[in-house]
Amino acid sequence: MNGSRTATLTIRTPEGVNFALQLASPVARFLAWFVDFAVISAMSMVLSTALALLNLISIDFAHAVSILAFFLLQIGYGFFCEWVWRGQTVGKRIMRLRVVDASGLRLQFSQIVIRNLLRFVDMLPAFYLVGGVAATLSSRGQRLGDIAANTIVIRSPKFEEPDLEQVMAGKFNSLRGYPHLEARLRQRISPLEASIALQAILRRETFEPNARAELFARLGEHFRSLVDFPPESTEGITDEQYMRNVVDIVFRPRVSRTQATAANVK
Repeated sequence: MNGSRTATLTIRTPEGVNFALQLASPVARFLAWFVDFAVISAMSMVLSTALALLNLISIDFAHAVSILAFFLLQIGYGFFCEWVWRGQTVGKRIMRLRVVDASGLRLQFSQIVIRNLLRFVDMLPAFYLVGGVAATLSSRGQRLGDIAANTIVIRSPKFEEPDLEQVMAGKFNSLRGYPHLEARLRQRISPLEASIALQAILRRETFEPNARAELFARLGEHFRSLVDFPPESTEGITDEQYMRNVVDIVFRPRVSRTQATAANVK
């Protein structure tokens, strides 16, 4: 792993695959936080209006419930968004940032919990001073919560959608015969893993033959470990063809017969 103080971090996965990640800049992270702060503030105003009705029952009870509700909102917002959106909040989605595991592995819920709980320490004494200092001193731009959770924040730029019809045209996908396993594969693949697989397929012609074979062998081993397709669906196909099938499933969702008929009619 490259630990130099740079905007790009190179990670080597356990399968021996190298890929580069562009670290998020402090300015982009601050703007994302500002958007999230505005979202939480708006939600707090709505919550405050709703909880005001409790004053009719008991002022002390309403005060206690309000403290608990606002605390849960503060920490629950990050938990919920980063888990459901795979490392993104509203602010991060707008700024095209994403929280990922620092070793290139799948982001775990425990990591999301740790980094968000320590957010209160990073915010001390105000305006993320502790977290800002830690991120400045860290070669990977990590605040204390990121260091404890072993996470980093990267840029997640919008790529032009590749012409997969051209890449996959005329290729039979033996994995398509198992819809439930297709769905499981799409569920288990992280955005980073999907990006690596796609780039490997799109750039395959630029690799030396030996490096190309080794790359797809390692990728194939890793992706086979995510979902175990029946032997008859993978027998006789190369690692590269297996990865083409994986990319086809991830980036080209299955079209139902009804949709296909409607498309043909048009």
